[in-house]
Amino acid sequence: MRADVGGHVTIVAATKYVDLRDMEVLVRAGVEVVGENRAQDLERKHAEYGDAFRWHFIGHLQSNKAKMVNRICELVHSLDSESAARKLAVPALVEVNLSGEESKSGIAPDDLPGFLKLSSGIRGLMTMPPEVSEPETSRPYFRRLRELAQEHGLRELSMGTSQDYQVAAEEGATLIRVGSVLYRE
Repeated sequence: MRADVGGHVTIVAATKYVDLRDMEVLVRAGVEVVGENRAQDLERKHAEYGDAFRWHFIGHLQSNKAKMVNRICELVHSLDSESAARKLAVPALVEVNLSGEESKSGIAPDDLPGFLKLSSGIRGLMTMPPEVSEPETSRPYFRRLRELAQEHGLRELSMGTSQDYQVAAEEGATLIRVGSVLYRE
């Protein structure tokens, strides 16, 4: 995978479906950065594995979980609410909903300029394109996110998952969030 994305891309191992007892496999495999979707799972896994990993939060962040995320994580990929932005002390990426899907979190692209004024800790952007069977279908979403980041002087781009991480890297991702591609037997 490293050869597919290059040295400039941080590979974040998504651990949403990884049981606490299975985290040891990631330690032995040399995984450096893990991303957790659920705050309660983040807390449990961090209590057990602490400094074995660099911790990122990649799920929807509720403002009442910000204090715990501040204590554990070095980066949040999914900032999309004013209340969470005001409570967050660690660097964050703003989640942008480029597809307009109501089922997805994230702010509308038109709301980005105002949202960026809420926090000086915003380092970049994140997006989740619609689920697709063909990775190339994600390219326009990744390209648009890169363009938005450039327009606003942001360097970090979290985009791409197990299904389309290579396309994301080609479009400028600095972080990719992969899960199933790492855990296949």
